[in-house]
Amino acid sequence: MKINDDSNNLSSSPFKEGMKSLLHKKVALSVIIILSAVYLIGIFSPLIAPYSYSETNLLNTQSSPSWDHIFGTDRLGRDIFTRIIWGIQTTVIITLVGLITGSLILGVSLGLIAGYFRGKVDSFITRVGEILAAFPDILLIIILAATLRPRIVDFARKVEDSTGINGIVSSGIVDFAVIGIALLPLSWFGMMRLVRGQVLSVSQREYVQAAKIAGASNARILFRHILPNVIGPIIVSASFGLGAVAGTEVFLSFLGLGVQPPHPSLGIMIADVSGRGSSSVSVLVNHPEQILAPVAVVWILIFCWNLLGDALTDIFNPRSK
Repeated sequence: MKINDDSNNLSSSPFKEGMKSLLHKKVALSVIIILSAVYLIGIFSPLIAPYSYSETNLLNTQSSPSWDHIFGTDRLGRDIFTRIIWGIQTTVIITLVGLITGSLILGVSLGLIAGYFRGKVDSFITRVGEILAAFPDILLIIILAATLRPRIVDFARKVEDSTGINGIVSSGIVDFAVIGIALLPLSWFGMMRLVRGQVLSVSQREYVQAAKIAGASNARILFRHILPNVIGPIIVSASFGLGAVAGTEVFLSFLGLGVQPPHPSLGIMIADVSGRGSSSVSVLVNHPEQILAPVAVVWILIFCWNLLGDALTDIFNPRSK
């Protein structure tokens, strides 16, 4: 018996129409252009940055903005504009890794499994997520980052010693791993709960029941008939989640638990300028651009992701209208 895949036609058409509607929204289109530009800057930062992020010049510290240094230099004579570009790269990597590993791979997969198979599998996945969600988010992330860092660093150094490959720790890979693992326990539950609810509804529709009767495999039903029909809410949730991940990465680096110097991060740049002491106050008064520049980038990222999420909600969630 051949199954008619009208479910895909019905689901892909609203999705395509939703994307067209999104591009006709001026605010949403502007936000997409801004976010694309920021992420392209992060991806191609080695080609765009005018200087090395670790290049110091102690003869030209705390300089004001000029043609050579658009945002001036910091206390070590490093170009602030260059470090912002590389800091954007850090945020881009963390947001993409957090989205792919936590929300998409883990959250969507567990949501599909819980909503489709139900029963004990659903109860187990949901209970585990509820236990993790009971902890204060940022507190659990801080605890995980603080406890995982020394263990991951020790493991990376052992790998360096045993393989002769140097630079694993200094390259920043360890920092990205620490933040990614710290975000993982909390980044999946919201997406899982959303997908589970959608799957519980979609799995009762006629074309899904027809596929079961025709003997289609569970994998085919999940990825061919159900997943295309829940893609809209997934995109909406991912948009809001990227803003939260970006803010968390900056906050962890600000506390010294995220990316470590000399690799730049927007959170590290904010912490360097806003630290305690009279010197920090002097910098804030005489060179406010040193903190305004990284703060502005963080604000733009979070604000744009939230605006895009609102626009996507209007399109893919009829109840919001």
